[in-house]
Amino acid sequence: MKLFFSPDYVRSGHAFETARKSQWIVESLRREPIGGIDLLAPDPLSETQLCEVHDPSYVTAVRTGEPRALAESQGFPWDPSLWSMVCASNGGAVAAALTALAEGVAGSLSSGLHHAGRGRGAGFCTFNGLALGVRAARAAGTGAILVLDLDAHCGGGTHSLVADDPQVWQLDIAVSPFDTYAPTARTTLDLVRDAARYLSVLQSRLQELEAGAPGFDLCLYNAGMDPFEGCSIGGLRGITRAILEVRERLVFDWCGRRRIPVAFVLAGGYLGPGLDEPGLVALHRLTLSAGVRARDG
Repeated sequence: MKLFFSPDYVRSGHAFETARKSQWIVESLRREPIGGIDLLAPDPLSETQLCEVHDPSYVTAVRTGEPRALAESQGFPWDPSLWSMVCASNGGAVAAALTALAEGVAGSLSSGLHHAGRGRGAGFCTFNGLALGVRAARAAGTGAILVLDLDAHCGGGTHSLVADDPQVWQLDIAVSPFDTYAPTARTTLDLVRDAARYLSVLQSRLQELEAGAPGFDLCLYNAGMDPFEGCSIGGLRGITRAILEVRERLVFDWCGRRRIPVAFVLAGGYLGPGLDEPGLVALHRLTLSAGVRARDG
């Protein structure tokens, strides 16, 4: 399974989980490899590619740092290395999407994507690699695409960028109301506040897609680990590591049984009193392991 990562993913001077945890995961893979993973560096996106989804004035602000308020709209202090970081990490999301189309499963250690809108960032997300992945896949001739968002927070930025495409569906299950939006005919948004319902809601929504949506040519999976009960931002009491492990198997098995190529990114996951660095890495490794099993199966 191809997994995309570059040292540029952690190039930003701002030391925060979104800008650091991909390196922690790579270091863990060197200590304790997961068999079947092929780690590759993606091509960074160009300014022209970013402007296919985002407003050119916003893209310029991120590149130059001016106006500063716009360049920092995602919540990070701006520094010159932010540009190389987000071009690389969003390039990884696009590379994973295109590779999955050819090989069935691929991923990128990218995070900080789904809150970014056309003209500004939000919620630690600078550019929207999910929407950029949709754009690249559609340009490659892909038909129906499912954006599956299981971050703790709603994917309002993604929705704002893909909702008008009649070939894109969005299944969004959140445990926090941040970045909420009004669903459409091709979008479901569930806010789960009882951990006992989390997996059953996901299963029900996937079953509804089987009955009411077309066969998908690609699933873009935003695999957030911030629903975890120990997560400092977004965690829901009762959502354990075991539940998230079942969730990952459920997602990849569902795609595998239907022969839907799946490309995943990391999404949220934050340190705090209830979650240390090794614990966060172990949660994200659940996605990698499930992806490898799906690729090999």
